Amino acid sequence: MRYLIGVDVGGTFTDLTLVDVAAQRVAIHKVLSTPADPSRAIMTGVTELLSREHVDFSRVDYFGHGTTVATNALIEKKGAKTGLLVTAGFKDLLEIGRQTRPALYDLHKEKPTPLVPGHLRKEIPERVYHNGNARMPIDAGALKQAIAELRAEGVQSVAICFLFSFVNPEHEKAALDAVRALFPEAFVTASHQVVPEFREFARLSTTVLNAYLGPVMRRYLSNLQNSVHQAGIRQDPYITQSNGGILSLQESIQSPVRTTVSGPSAGVMAATYVGRLVGLNSLITLDMGGTSADISLIHRGQPLLSMERTVEGLPVRIPMLDIVTIGAGGGSIAWLDAGGALKVGPQSAGANPGPACYGFGGTLPTVTDANVVLGRMNPQRILGGRMALKTDAAETAIQSRIAQPAKMSMLDAASGMIDVVNANMVRAMRLVSVERGYDPREFTMVVFGGAGPVHAAALAQELGIPRVLVPPAPGTLCSLGLLVTDIRVDFVRSLPLKPTLDAVPKMVHLFDELVAEGRHALNKENVTVEHQRLMRWIEARYQRQNFELPISVDENDLTTAGLAGLVEKFHAEHKRLYGYARPEAPVEFVNFRLTAIGELPKAPIPRCPARNGNAPTPFGQRQVYFKESGGYVTTVLYQRDDLRSGDCITGPAIIEQMDTTTVLPPQMPLCVDEYGNLMIIVSEKLDADERGQ
Repeated sequence: MRYLIGVDVGGTFTDLTLVDVAAQRVAIHKVLSTPADPSRAIMTGVTELLSREHVDFSRVDYFGHGTTVATNALIEKKGAKTGLLVTAGFKDLLEIGRQTRPALYDLHKEKPTPLVPGHLRKEIPERVYHNGNARMPIDAGALKQAIAELRAEGVQSVAICFLFSFVNPEHEKAALDAVRALFPEAFVTASHQVVPEFREFARLSTTVLNAYLGPVMRRYLSNLQNSVHQAGIRQDPYITQSNGGILSLQESIQSPVRTTVSGPSAGVMAATYVGRLVGLNSLITLDMGGTSADISLIHRGQPLLSMERTVEGLPVRIPMLDIVTIGAGGGSIAWLDAGGALKVGPQSAGANPGPACYGFGGTLPTVTDANVVLGRMNPQRILGGRMALKTDAAETAIQSRIAQPAKMSMLDAASGMIDVVNANMVRAMRLVSVERGYDPREFTMVVFGGAGPVHAAALAQELGIPRVLVPPAPGTLCSLGLLVTDIRVDFVRSLPLKPTLDAVPKMVHLFDELVAEGRHALNKENVTVEHQRLMRWIEARYQRQNFELPISVDENDLTTAGLAGLVEKFHAEHKRLYGYARPEAPVEFVNFRLTAIGELPKAPIPRCPARNGNAPTPFGQRQVYFKESGGYVTTVLYQRDDLRSGDCITGPAIIEQMDTTTVLPPQMPLCVDEYGNLMIIVSEKLDADERGQ
């Protein structure tokens, strides 16, 4: 490969990373996002970056893309008009759900509106038993009539979800064939294609989401493909999946629900890769951009996975990186509630009109405005000097909307805004660490996103995290993540089994089927056998429990001799997570999973040259407000490009670069490692576990 390019579209900025493989050189670029048509910002950014680096479009051999189109379509409820075919008697399952309220003590909080209204849910007479035997054949006449009615209603997409189709999908396959024959222009998806496992409501919800997003993603990705080809890039884009891997554009069109946290997952994979390079395996990641903050945890070199998450109140039953997202970004808007308490977010000014200091017409005070007023950001040097900020507009917004109504000084208002948004992020970081049994004091924080390094040191101090790693290009790290991950496809089968000797042949047969599917998927992605890697998992539980734990499986475990070892693995994992195990209790295997990984070449990360001679020289100084110092402090300013491997400085200091600003509080040391990462030493506590040892 010659040149690799990664593009991550955020709510405020679109980030790009270009890698020259031969020269082992990385170039980055940022442009404002265009929410109405994300592809405009993508192609503008690609064109500007390649032109700046004197690279012809035809020399790009790989194009990776992280997208928020699916997420935005759900948030804004702008998906396709969708119809649903279900087993007779189950049309209201989409509304009944699990019969739980969104908020236990809020009787007025409404449940999410179903994505398919009642009149577009069609019941089909058919029935399959739990063991896969057909009790009632599918009614072909009723199926044909239902499809005709949906077509007459003008639906764009059709979801199909029948009872126990994860055991026997023949009725769903018949319905698929009928929709394709009678309604060929519709996007159609069936539950056995998306999530062939038990738990009816989660399976139904995920299938409906896939259908709801299908036409939107097909239109967007097809337009992107055409734009890329017209520009002269011959390769189709690869799309980041929610599980942290990538998949071809065509496969992503068929399974758009797998892209619901596409962008944030790329940042986690980049942080994992950077951590491995420097020997750090226990990480808490913070990606704070213009609209939101995404937080995750990496344990022993592996990001944590969640098998089911809620997206906009709707359950999605697919493997996703376990990322907590909150409305805390540079564009998050500050406001006063009815009682006069200061709040920040989740509403964001986005890219248009953006923070008041952008000068694009925004008048509401944001986190970025507060940072400008406090002197943390250089109003003349944003985006490498391509964009100037208006300090007076930021001051006016904070004064008029927060300071005057709350009867406080503008300085206290700006400082208070930072305290509130930091408190919001600390709560989210506790959620992924303390509340899941991990001690943040044993982790390193990897911080990225355009706003992340501004807030990182204060957050680490609050949580007791001993050090913070700021990568060389934190503002565009998500786009780098697209160039250091692998193809990844997940498969699952549900079959409750007791771990007895009779179950071993069934387990072997299940995994043989999953392996065949995994190999087939990787072959379609043109991954050679030597670069194919398969990981097996069993989800187990104590009988009558309602939640399962994944345990890893190798081929030696799938024998009569290895069966007892699998049960012991489950007991050990249960004790690790919950503090106890019940060796005397019967265990049940429920789901059998396989992850097929196609290993790809990784973008090279160049080493940072060492300094020969004097210490780094500041390019200037300015007054910066630090609450711990009680006011403004004379603070030295450094250019990130001027720092070299082995350099060490002590705060107060500001390190500026094109894509972000790093704030170093008073008395806090910082050193540059061999890859150019800034390592902020928050405290001297460093445990062996922090390195995953």
